[in-house]
Amino acid sequence: MTLSQDSQLADLELELGAGAKVSSATIATVVRAVDLLMYFKDAPTRDLGVSEIADGLGMSKAATHRMLASLRVRGLIELDETTRRYTLGIGIMQLGLAYMDQIDIRRMAHPELARLSNRTNETATLSVRVDQRRRIYVDEVLPRREVIMSVSLGIPYPLHAGASSKAFLAFFTEDEVDRYLDSTLEAVTDGTITDTAALLKELKAVREQGWARSIGERRSGAASVAAPVFDHNGKVAAVISVCGPKERFEAEFDACRDALLEATARLSVRLGWTPGRTGEATAR
Repeated sequence: MTLSQDSQLADLELELGAGAKVSSATIATVVRAVDLLMYFKDAPTRDLGVSEIADGLGMSKAATHRMLASLRVRGLIELDETTRRYTLGIGIMQLGLAYMDQIDIRRMAHPELARLSNRTNETATLSVRVDQRRRIYVDEVLPRREVIMSVSLGIPYPLHAGASSKAFLAFFTEDEVDRYLDSTLEAVTDGTITDTAALLKELKAVREQGWARSIGERRSGAASVAAPVFDHNGKVAAVISVCGPKERFEAEFDACRDALLEATARLSVRLGWTPGRTGEATAR
């Protein structure tokens, strides 16, 4: 067992208290069981043999076999009787689905918005889609400075107007984008992109670079940069943006974009996203 694991066990014992009837050996067994399950997550193949698991975790084959047998009883591990190799069981999927049902993206994202606003000294926002054509702001954190940009929470905006909107639309499938373009592109401001060819070119760039930029497209005098938050399926779960007055934001853009991408990456990982995995996008 590593020094880090020893420290974790000591912390657990303190948290449980002296009166708790839980031995150090019991706690250690639980930690090893969790380590075993997590080992499958990062394994190069979906199925593993006892020797592979034991070597990878630094455990004896006998102890590994006993632990696998215990996890099988609860459906967390499954054994292929022919190959004698193990895979994650249906119980893991059930736990994962239960977790996904409990996710509150606004609650999870708020600390990132606060950190992002503090770091950039600009407004940080969170948007979610309400349907295939509109999205709304559901949260914002304002900077402590005299001149700021603020958004209206709960007001629907079309998916072609503004950085946050384009960060959603860019990751639609080609068919979904075609259906969106079947309707007239309404101008929200004089800067809104309403030309189909120009919008498609913009969406392609957003997809390739991973972020969208807007200067007065949704609100005159405002500028913003936005990036998607991906879920465990590689789909866009939400969009985070940093925005401010146009004149000031131009000079801050690079720093705001970099801080934004760090924030969206952290939140995406918390939602189960694996870097490099995204949903199908427009192929134009």
